[in-house]
Amino acid sequence: MTTFEASTVGQAADGTDSSLIVMECFGVEVPTFQGEGPSCGHPALFIRLSRCNLTCAKCDTMESWDTSRFDLRKWSTKRSVADLSAWAASSPVELVVITGGEPLLQQARLVPLVRELLAAGKRVEFETNGTLAPLPELVVDGVRFNVSPKINSFGMDETRSVVPTALEAFAASGRAVFKFVASSISDLERIAELADAHQLAPVWVMPEGTTADAIVAASRALADAVTARHWYFTTRLHVLAFADARGR
Repeated sequence: MTTFEASTVGQAADGTDSSLIVMECFGVEVPTFQGEGPSCGHPALFIRLSRCNLTCAKCDTMESWDTSRFDLRKWSTKRSVADLSAWAASSPVELVVITGGEPLLQQARLVPLVRELLAAGKRVEFETNGTLAPLPELVVDGVRFNVSPKINSFGMDETRSVVPTALEAFAASGRAVFKFVASSISDLERIAELADAHQLAPVWVMPEGTTADAIVAASRALADAVTARHWYFTTRLHVLAFADARGR
C-alpha cells in the first residue's frame, strides 16, 4: 500500500496549475443526495478526488489510494477548475460535496474551484479525515467541513489518523462538524475521549456497515448511548437507498 504526503498532490506553490486529480463526479446525470451527516437527504453533487494520506482497513474507496490492488492511473483523471465548475453549474442542485480519498491533499488547487462554485450560488461541503488543517481561503461563508477522524476500530493507527493540531484548527473554524464511524459502545467511549481532549463539537455518530442489515443492527446497538450523550446521529442513506452502488 502507498500513502501520499500532502506536499505531493496538488500543491503548486504559485497556484498556477489548477488541475485536480479526480476519481469521479456524479449527481448531474443521475440525481442523488448527501447520504450522511447534517445535510443527509439533501440533493447533492459529488466531486470525488483521488489519493489519500491514510490506509484505513475499512475504507470503502480504496481505488483512490491502494496501489497494491489498483492502478490509480486507471481510476483517476486530471480535470481543470473550469471543467469541474462548468459541470457543477449545469445542475440546479445547490450542494456540492468534495470528497475523496482525502480532498485536502489538493486544497491549494481547490481554492479557485471553491471560489467558482460559491460565485455560481453553490454551497460546498468537504468530507475530510481531519489530518490536514484547512487553508484560510477555504474557511469562508458557504463552506462546511464534515470532519471524520478515523479511530483504531476503523483499521487505522491513531498515531497517524488523529492529528490534534488539525482537529483543533477545524474546531476553531466554526465551520466544522465531527462525524465518527462507530460499531460498538467502546467506540463511543473513544469518541468521547477525543471530543473532550480536542473540544470537538458538534459530534455526529454514523453506524458502521455496507449493507442495510448491518446499518440497522449497528443503529439499534448505538442509538440509546448516542442520545444519552446528546450527540447527533446519522444513517447512511446511500447504503439503504442504493445498496452502496458506485456513483449514487
